[in-house]
Amino acid sequence: SIITAINNSNCSGCFTFTGGKDRRSGLILTIPLCTEQTSMEELSSTLDYLLGIPSDKCKARGFTVIVDGRKSQWNIVKTVVLMLQNVIPAEVSLVCVVKPDEFWDKKVTHFCFWKEKDRLGFEVILVSANKLTRYIEPCQLTDEFGGSLVYDHMDWVNKRLVFEKFTKESTSLLDELVVINESEKSNQLDKERPPDCNFLPSLDPETVLQTGHELLSELQQRRFNGSEGGGVAWSPMDDELLAQPQVMKLLDSLREQYTKYQEVCRQRSKRSQLEEIQTKVMQVVNWLEGPGTEQLRTQWGIGDSIRASQALQQKHEEMESQHSEWFAVYVELNQQIAALLSAGDEEDLVELKGLQQQLSDVCYRQASQLESRQNVLQSAHEFHGTAQDLSQQLDGLLGMLCADVAPTDGAAIQQTLKHLEEKLKSVEGSLAGLREKGQVVMDQMSNQTTWSYGKDVPIENKENIDHIQGVMEDMQLRKQRCEDMVDVRRLKMLQMVQLFKCEEDASQAVEWLGELLDALLKTHIRLGDDAQETKVLLEKHKKFVDVAQSTYDYGRQLLQATVVLCQSLRCTTRSSGDTLPRLNRVWKQFTVTSEERVHRLEMACSFHTAAEKVGEEWTIVTETYEEVETVGKALLDRLTVPVIFPDGSEQYFGSSGDMASSAVHIRDNMKLVEDRKLTLHEEDEEDVEQLQYDQIHDQDKELQDDEELQDDQELQEVNKELQDGEELELETDTQKS
Repeated sequence: SIITAINNSNCSGCFTFTGGKDRRSGLILTIPLCTEQTSMEELSSTLDYLLGIPSDKCKARGFTVIVDGRKSQWNIVKTVVLMLQNVIPAEVSLVCVVKPDEFWDKKVTHFCFWKEKDRLGFEVILVSANKLTRYIEPCQLTDEFGGSLVYDHMDWVNKRLVFEKFTKESTSLLDELVVINESEKSNQLDKERPPDCNFLPSLDPETVLQTGHELLSELQQRRFNGSEGGGVAWSPMDDELLAQPQVMKLLDSLREQYTKYQEVCRQRSKRSQLEEIQTKVMQVVNWLEGPGTEQLRTQWGIGDSIRASQALQQKHEEMESQHSEWFAVYVELNQQIAALLSAGDEEDLVELKGLQQQLSDVCYRQASQLESRQNVLQSAHEFHGTAQDLSQQLDGLLGMLCADVAPTDGAAIQQTLKHLEEKLKSVEGSLAGLREKGQVVMDQMSNQTTWSYGKDVPIENKENIDHIQGVMEDMQLRKQRCEDMVDVRRLKMLQMVQLFKCEEDASQAVEWLGELLDALLKTHIRLGDDAQETKVLLEKHKKFVDVAQSTYDYGRQLLQATVVLCQSLRCTTRSSGDTLPRLNRVWKQFTVTSEERVHRLEMACSFHTAAEKVGEEWTIVTETYEEVETVGKALLDRLTVPVIFPDGSEQYFGSSGDMASSAVHIRDNMKLVEDRKLTLHEEDEEDVEQLQYDQIHDQDKELQDDEELQDDQELQEVNKELQDGEELELETDTQKS
């Protein structure tokens, strides 16, 4: 076979085409011979195989055969040459027999090849290896013949093995694919004929194609890159010797048939998938319209409590779980149908769309009914939950209203009242939410339908609606009763708040009055530095007393209101307690202290008035002095006396230092009055002496004035006499002149 021929070409050397050419561009065939006996039959089959490799164009140029007989016997060489005559006489143009260094015996070689040229059909020459270059260029000879042509026989053998394997597999596969494709074409023309889906190729087309592509790629890489980088050199005959065109042709044919086969497989798969889809679609539709619809039709209740609605929800979830399995099949089928629609033929589109529409209608209708039922159950669960919470809130509110109210103070009452209002507000909000959820459930049930016998049939929900309305009416009545009780409790608690407030304010009034008393005793201690300041202090004290009186009256009114509220609340255990006695006690203490304060201020005013009167008079009035002294001493005595309350307790104004300071001030004023008295007495004595002196001085002055007047008169007379004498002398002189 082919593999045997290739192995034979390698048994004794490079029995093959090396790629070299003779001077006529004919291929060079190298036949190495060995000393062992060579089977002519094997050599003949090998030659037949090798000569089948070149193209007809190459064969037309002829062959040059190099028979290497250096390691063989002459009779074997002769037999091989004669065999060439039988195998390829027309294609051989020259046979070069390479003789050994020690030439064969002349007797042995008496056979003359050149004389047999006409009979053989080709020329045969005997030549030594070193003279072979006379007939063939060295570059076309391998190194064993002294040439430079690079040739790797093992690489060539491996390539031929791969090529032969690929050729065999691809040819077989092509035949099978053609049969399959033609059979599928016949099935398409005769649709009633059942397709033979079991007819498959014996080889994997992808693997064969991959092998061919790898072989072609290696051949092309050898051609363009083999002479570079130190690899096996490429010769001009490699394309023909390694059958690159055959590989390409086989690959093209194989790809063409494989493409058709893929289309055949796609059509088969599509038909099979379409039939499978049709079966599954009918399974889904039949179940949803049968058992699924029957399950939904029998489930219509909503329960009468939250526990019952939870049980119904659990049953519905189990039913949804069964539907989910079929819906999952629907999703898968829908995806498959969509894929077929995107790549389907025109003849399949109508059928696929019809299946898709039928499946979608049934599934969406069933899913819608499931969702509607789920929404009703969810709303019913929320309604029952709200009703249960509202019932518990009403029970709690009723418990609060039925319990006795025994708060300890107003803040506790306010907190309780606030808590009660919050409870009532929460009840109102829950009732509003219950009405809203009840209305939602009734609306959903009124729109709920089921699919029966190809049409929507409304579900009878009168019993469920009556139940919901009954629950809402019952809750409304309970809430109204609680509201009435809350109003009564609110009024009572507000009165109690007012009662505690009155009691608290009354106690506060007692504290305020006590603070006023304490301020009166500790801070209202000044008596004034003069009468005017003391009068101002008296006015301020009156206003202070008015404030205390208002506080006392306010406390009395609050305590009276407390009594009235206790009677209204029928609270016999509560009373004003010790608040009223404390209020009266503090008020009496304040009254006594206030009167003492008034007495002291009035005495201080009298003292300052008398003292100021002493300072203003020019003459001493004994009664005034005595009044200052009497009032001052009485005031000093009064400062040392404590305030005695009605219960016998005592309290001093201010501290001992404050009283000592006031006493020192009074004593200083009294001393000033005494000093004023002494000063006025001394001034009176000085005035008498001055008067006597003035009288004597006046008398002396009058006498002196009289003497001066007499002297003046005498002087005037003398002057007049002198003046008269001068005038007389003047007249005498005039007359003489």
